[in-house]
Amino acid sequence: MEAEVDEEDGTFTNISLADDSGDSPAALRSRQEDEYFAMNCDRDDIENQVELEEKTRLINQVLELQHTLEDLSARVDAVKEENLKLKSENQVLGQYIENLMSASSVFQTTDTKSKRK
Repeated sequence: MEAEVDEEDGTFTNISLADDSGDSPAALRSRQEDEYFAMNCDRDDIENQVELEEKTRLINQVLELQHTLEDLSARVDAVKEENLKLKSENQVLGQYIENLMSASSVFQTTDTKSKRK
């Protein structure tokens, strides 16, 4: 602090050497810390936003894959059902052909030894 003499009435006036604008080293340090904190908060907010967007993207991808899996499972079930149906029809047709062959004289077994004599 510095003292200044008023020449008119001889009184002393105290004049602070520090700037009254609040830029003392402590005030500067505090303001810098506040700015650093704000920058870190902004950076954290941006990082959090990026993480949130990534999580959202992954969740959407997982849901899409689940729907695809459900569709594929339904298709597999349909193909299995169709396969069983075709096997059953195949058995019926095989039995029908077998019955036709046994009833037809063309497919009757012949004794080849008796014909050669």
